[in-house]
Amino acid sequence: MTGTIKTLLDKGFGFISREGEAKDLFFHSNELKGVMFDDLKVGDQVSFEIVDGQKGPAATNVSRV
Repeated sequence: MTGTIKTLLDKGFGFISREGEAKDLFFHSNELKGVMFDDLKVGDQVSFEIVDGQKGPAATNVSRV
């Protein structure tokens, strides 16, 4: 799947917006592949997979497109 980085928080996590979806998807810096958290910017396009996290759907294997 693909989406756009919507929010990045200093604590090492953020949220991805997906076209056609009302809820943003949580991701943690531990789930990044091929990119460092500090190199991401709001608006970057990313690809990812969805898993069931502790508080609902979350993104894993997040990489910049």
